[in-house]
Amino acid sequence: MNLLDFFAELKRRRVYSVAVAYVVVAWLLIQISTQVFPFFGIPNWVVRLVVLLSILGFPIAVVCAWAFEMTPEGIKFEGDVDRRIIRKTGRKLTALIVIVAAVAAGVTVFRFLHSQQSIEAAKQPPRAVAIESKSIAVLPFENLSEEKANAYFADGMQDEILINLARIADLKVISRTSVMQYKTDAQRNLREIGQQLGVAFLLEGRVQRAANRVRVNAQLIDSRSDANVWAQTYDRDLADVFAIQSEIAKAIAEQLQAKLSPNEKKAIEQRPTTDLIAFDQYTRAKTLLLTTGASPFQNKNFLEAIQLLESATARDPAFHAAYCQLVFAHDSLYAGDHVPSRLAAAEAALQTASQLQPGSPETHLARGWHLYYALRDSQGALAELEIARRGLANDARIFTTMGYILRRQGKHEEGLRALEQAVALDPRNLDTLIQLSVSYNYLRRYAQEVALLDRAREVAPEDTGIAISRALVDYRALANPEPLSRYIEQLRRERPALLGEVSDSWFFCALVKHDWAGAEQALAALPQDGWVEGAVRLGRHFGEGLLARSMHDGARARAAFTAARLEQEQIVRTQEDYRALCVLGLIDAALGNKEAALQEGRRAVELLPITKDAMDGAALAVNLAQIYAWAGEKDLAIEQIAAVERVPNDLSYGDLKLHPDWDALRGDPRFEKIVASLAPK
Repeated sequence: MNLLDFFAELKRRRVYSVAVAYVVVAWLLIQISTQVFPFFGIPNWVVRLVVLLSILGFPIAVVCAWAFEMTPEGIKFEGDVDRRIIRKTGRKLTALIVIVAAVAAGVTVFRFLHSQQSIEAAKQPPRAVAIESKSIAVLPFENLSEEKANAYFADGMQDEILINLARIADLKVISRTSVMQYKTDAQRNLREIGQQLGVAFLLEGRVQRAANRVRVNAQLIDSRSDANVWAQTYDRDLADVFAIQSEIAKAIAEQLQAKLSPNEKKAIEQRPTTDLIAFDQYTRAKTLLLTTGASPFQNKNFLEAIQLLESATARDPAFHAAYCQLVFAHDSLYAGDHVPSRLAAAEAALQTASQLQPGSPETHLARGWHLYYALRDSQGALAELEIARRGLANDARIFTTMGYILRRQGKHEEGLRALEQAVALDPRNLDTLIQLSVSYNYLRRYAQEVALLDRAREVAPEDTGIAISRALVDYRALANPEPLSRYIEQLRRERPALLGEVSDSWFFCALVKHDWAGAEQALAALPQDGWVEGAVRLGRHFGEGLLARSMHDGARARAAFTAARLEQEQIVRTQEDYRALCVLGLIDAALGNKEAALQEGRRAVELLPITKDAMDGAALAVNLAQIYAWAGEKDLAIEQIAAVERVPNDLSYGDLKLHPDWDALRGDPRFEKIVASLAPK
């Protein structure tokens, strides 16, 4: 048989038609499996199996097409077939191929258009925030002085003008944290900045300091039209710098037609200090505090800020604002180290601030901050913050702290509104954005959580924590770990140096996917002291035990949990802490020490019930359910889960559906009913 005859025979036996039909059907099947299987929680290996079988089946289908024919009477060898009947069957096969191809084409077009919409959406500029007419942001001032050390002087000018404007209740003024990124050495797109900050007006300025003279150029821009609304140049003696700040603030208020109360006018005209060196030190310290996160690795910045503030108050013992900043700095450190001398220093600074200006809203804010962050007096803190709010309507710190307190009191809706107000005043503050997303998560408002985290990613597109939080929404809401898995894999390929920072998320993702090899790699990358989950810290030995337990490796699990227990027991001996007791209860449950586990878990919940702390208390209540499940108390575990699901908490549909922690309860109709109640509607 020559080549042309061979191809003609292929056509006669309809091998081409079968090949095309097979490719079309296989393509459609792969599209359906990749899109639909994850929604129903079907593991990825099933999807991979479908793809593999589709590939392996192609040569088999071609061989069968050569050797056999389909007839109305069934499948026959090709040589036994009446060709007149085959023509009818062939027309039916052709029609079927056309129909299936049309469906496959439709699916492909839909996916293409959907992906294009996603790409176009990603290209869109940040969403415009609702803009109020009397809203303004004071952008960083440009330093025109020959001495670059005067950059702090320019920062101080900007900050004081911002503070003066923020005292005016009739205005909406954006916090300095959100405007610091718009430095003058970068090209500013004022319309885009106005949209990102949600303001109608922007104030720009330039400062030049030489010897005992200072020149300040200020201009007010309408961000909606780029129109210059007002501009003024001040050329004065250096001693008049605070008068310039007050004049600019009052001029801006007049341009925006904002009403000033007598108290607001008096506060704007009051000088923070008479010592310019002290003011420069105060400005440097405040910038350090604003740009330093709550990390033990950045404590040196807090210590440097404290030294600057102490020097400023030594030069001017009446520098009230510096004493308030000292309270914030000392309390921020005390929240992490609990050193008694740190608490005493904060209280001494607060006492001096109270003596200097007892009725000042800044004093009430500092006292409210101290009562909550240092003394954990929530009610006292709320009372002080409410007084501060009346005089500092634009201070985002007030609303942030109130939000934290209210949600820990179980007033989640009120706390949510306070945090939303904080975000409105400080829209580019990552800490506040993330905390608001936590509130949305606890209330299972996943769509709002997604929108907020997308805003946070616009601010910090390279931030791994935000990216992981965004991926986790799909896991919690849809029991879909794939977005998190893809992000971890992307980091492994492109930024492997960051894997240590996200090792806990990597370990978690591998566990819920039953990827034991990946979990082993993630476990090796975990820090020795483990990771924080909910209200507790879990050590590396605990992680090894959890992995072994999930793999049903009893011997390894016992060895790992025994080592973890030795470490945890030492912690519990030093103090009866609810965190340490809770972890010890989990370990004892894993080791089969049932009575000890139940006692420890219940004691932890007694020490911090939900009524005392609705955030950490809820996490402990979830952990108690896990202790019950691990100890074999199914009834108690399901009862505890049902109880905790009545209040806002972090336990999600994804957790109950996929996490190995709850494997002992799977198949129980009562448990499955709870899982189904949390499923996406």
